[in-house]
Amino acid sequence: MRSPTQDDLPLECVYRWERERPHRIFLTQPSGGQVRDWTWAQAAGEARRIASYLKAQNWEPGSRIAILSKNCAWWMMADLAIWMAGHVSVPIYPSLKAQSVLKILEHSESRACFLGATDEREAMYSGLPPGVLCIRFPTAVGTAGASWDDLAAGYSPIAGNPRREADDLATILYTSGTTGTPKGVMHSFANFRFFTWSVKDWLGLTDAERILSYLPLAHVVERAGVEALSLFLGCHLFFSEGLETFRSDLARARPTLFQSVPRLLLKFQQGVFAKIPKEKLDRLLSIPVVSHVLKKRVLHELALDTARYAVCGAAPLPTDILLWYRNLGLELGEGYGMTEILITHLSRPGSVRPGYVGCAMPGIEAKAGPDGELLVRSPMNMLGYYKDPQGTRDAFTPDGFFRTGDVVEIDADGQMRIIGRLKEQFKTSKGKYVAPAPIESKLAAHPAVEACCLVGAGLPSPFAIVLLTQEARERCTLPEGQREIEQSLLGQMAAINAQLDPHERVAFLAFADGPWTIANGLITPTLKVKRAALEGRYQALIDKWKEQEHRVVWESAPYIVAQTGAGQTVN
Repeated sequence: MRSPTQDDLPLECVYRWERERPHRIFLTQPSGGQVRDWTWAQAAGEARRIASYLKAQNWEPGSRIAILSKNCAWWMMADLAIWMAGHVSVPIYPSLKAQSVLKILEHSESRACFLGATDEREAMYSGLPPGVLCIRFPTAVGTAGASWDDLAAGYSPIAGNPRREADDLATILYTSGTTGTPKGVMHSFANFRFFTWSVKDWLGLTDAERILSYLPLAHVVERAGVEALSLFLGCHLFFSEGLETFRSDLARARPTLFQSVPRLLLKFQQGVFAKIPKEKLDRLLSIPVVSHVLKKRVLHELALDTARYAVCGAAPLPTDILLWYRNLGLELGEGYGMTEILITHLSRPGSVRPGYVGCAMPGIEAKAGPDGELLVRSPMNMLGYYKDPQGTRDAFTPDGFFRTGDVVEIDADGQMRIIGRLKEQFKTSKGKYVAPAPIESKLAAHPAVEACCLVGAGLPSPFAIVLLTQEARERCTLPEGQREIEQSLLGQMAAINAQLDPHERVAFLAFADGPWTIANGLITPTLKVKRAALEGRYQALIDKWKEQEHRVVWESAPYIVAQTGAGQTVN
């Protein structure tokens, strides 16, 4: 097998497909009920025109240019244009508040910002510092800045094939910020080249793949596993217009490679159960004559029947959910990565082990340190934190291993299991440490649970703050529905506790009224719980909760206590 070369860098791949397959469709974008396609020649040509505009600004090479938008075809073409013009892209989560957007733009010293559809409209106005040039995608709201279409029509394509070297800075990815202030992680073109080269052989991927881009392109998984991979393979990339059209967008794409997060897979499963109750579905799946046809039908309804491989990441996937999908025939596994190291572990088809994220891909050194922390050294390790040399030094061991902060177990065959975060582990009043993530994952497997957070620092035993699904909350408006859900979750808690050491056992469940959203700062753009923010929100209630001697409490007073009968109050 030959080694990666200059020709395998992202921009060089684009030039190759522009030349070799100019009429093959590259991008498919739904918008307002219409669907538009770009061939490789059209997408590259449009990017070249925008690159000409950027070059005409006469900024110094390597200037930072931001992209603040939901995923779309213009996002991809803007990134290519930034690279063609010799600059560095700075993607920003479209769910961030104006203050966070402002901090990133100021910290990165971005010269310009491409604007598209966002969750926070005000971020497009009050989040932009003076002097930042604005370029509007057709999806943007408002009239500020230059129009993409006008610029594409008014500028000639940049000439030749502007070259970027392997070690050039390609992008600055700002961490999604589960703790502390987001940091700017610097990655080179060579980092993405190594990932795409490795994963192609690891998963047996070809240029016939169909991929749907819907997780934030500001996140490392989507940036590497969707953008960089589609450029390397030269395959067809689809976009989703939003939550309202996601089902139809997914059905249009019929992806062969599907990336997801636990919360979405859980919602998919809950949608199936809403049509066919779990007990009935399980019964039908146990009938040999019916099972095969029904499994294919369920996957077809989910638009995942064409997926040759599906991978879940960002947070632990409950084993029950993993096995449920695999039983339907979906080749679903888990993967592991971080903003600072891209994606290093993937469950290989045929070797998926429930509860594990697979083995390190070839060329990646992964080991557990003395305290169980995962240490990684590979060609994908970040160049460093932008404008933070001390933080960069602290992030690495003297021999070049990145300190991930994740506690892991690595089996003899290289399969890795995530135990939790070093900083998330807490010590109970008994002096013993608890890793919350595995326990939360088991609790979240219950169909009535949308999300949960284990709390217990300084307490005799931990307890779980639980957010119920919308359907479960509606059922709880009736006393019998509430009793049913409480008893079901208590049974789940008892089963989990039976597998835990005494100091880890969950003392009680506290049902929160929510919501936990990106907008209110309780989850990250990648749908991970912000533990510190959540504990801070409920701190006033935690002191009261822990004084209760009941196994279920509700956030909204009066507290309804399951063991003493629904409707009884505790003052």
